[in-house]
Amino acid sequence: MTQTSLSRIVALVPVRSLSGAKSRLGEPLDAEERADLILGLLRHTLDEALAATRLAGVVAVSMDADLLEMARAMGAASLLQEADGLNEGLTEARFAASPEATAVMVLPADLPGVAASAIDQLAEAAELAIRTAPEKPVVVLVPDRHGTGTNALLIAPPDAIEFRFGEGSRAAHRAAAEAVGASYLELDGPLSFDVDTPDDLLEADLLGLDHEVGR
Repeated sequence: MTQTSLSRIVALVPVRSLSGAKSRLGEPLDAEERADLILGLLRHTLDEALAATRLAGVVAVSMDADLLEMARAMGAASLLQEADGLNEGLTEARFAASPEATAVMVLPADLPGVAASAIDQLAEAAELAIRTAPEKPVVVLVPDRHGTGTNALLIAPPDAIEFRFGEGSRAAHRAAAEAVGASYLELDGPLSFDVDTPDDLLEADLLGLDHEVGR
């Protein structure tokens, strides 16, 4: 029986194009400020992912060629996705970007509290699950602070479940993991905070996370 492996974990960092990105922040931020926010968040996410000791690779996934060029300049790999949509882009990247990956970790580029230590913690949680049941797939999820979304996701092997990002994704990912008999874990921590709305941006400022994205 094949044992689930974390020997090569590849992070997939999806990011939308700067045009129209974070439209729900339109009231407090103009288009240029929103673009600066996205760039700052992406740089911070890539910096921390590249510094994580448990990752074998980092791949930026986007339809924006300029963002991907920046990611490559920082030392990450890149994938110019063809189909529109988050799940579609991640599905394209799952094997095309790193065919030798034994696990993938999705790190959306809107987590101001992302840190290399938090990234490594996801891998360590998956490792513990494998020790307990080495023959089972593993799914480790960090829910958003509202309790319904998915802010980070580790899947081993990479095709153990389909990506189910979107409304109610926490429950959808859990159901998918249960359907294939995977070991399923949830973690809390700094990855549970994301920036989507003006209230999120204000809270990030209050928590001192604004400096993390170069604002």
